[in-house]
Amino acid sequence: MSEIAQHLPQVVAAYLVYLFAVMSPGPAVMAIVSTSIAEGRRSGLAMAAGVFAGSFTWAMAASIGLATVLTHYAGVLHAVKIAGGLYLLYLAYKALRSASRPDSARHLAAAEAAPARSLRRTFLLGYAIHLTNPKAIFAWVAIISLGLPDGASAQAVALVVGGCLLTGLTVFTSYAVLFSTGPAFRAYRAARRGIDATMGVMFAAAGIKLLTTRF
Repeated sequence: MSEIAQHLPQVVAAYLVYLFAVMSPGPAVMAIVSTSIAEGRRSGLAMAAGVFAGSFTWAMAASIGLATVLTHYAGVLHAVKIAGGLYLLYLAYKALRSASRPDSARHLAAAEAAPARSLRRTFLLGYAIHLTNPKAIFAWVAIISLGLPDGASAQAVALVVGGCLLTGLTVFTSYAVLFSTGPAFRAYRAARRGIDATMGVMFAAAGIKLLTTRF
């Protein structure tokens, strides 16, 4: 406990950095928000759980030093970056295609009659979105480097990583709950095409940025 108390300012700084990172409107947050308002709370929570699982995977990788290995194998990161960028562009295409469809009664009836995406598939989509973003692992490396001194104990590592993961889970599920309320759904129905177009542009921008950014 004395070691943790000694480095408490670093731990708090790591928490604040991670809180800001997970609350920023990146691809994962956009996916949770769009799924929640369009498909409801259960689907939104499934997406949030998938995103959290991706964050957990990168957190464990950073904790055991896998980031160093990946850095030395640039080809692996390059492949992950391309896969993530192309996937975001695919999501942009789907959102923009939805935005191009008019809000006719026939279209709305067809959309409501369409089979719902399974919760398992929604979870895997959230996991894929976060896992194919190599920036996530570098964010975790930065957080661990900021919050932990060299030679930190396993207890200190668990405090930083566990605290950040709990923060991420809280934020992701809060987004799902907030944007799956009745007012949010009615707002989406009233401005569906504009919201889908905005989401499409944001997904496209994120995908292009991921494909063109050098690590």
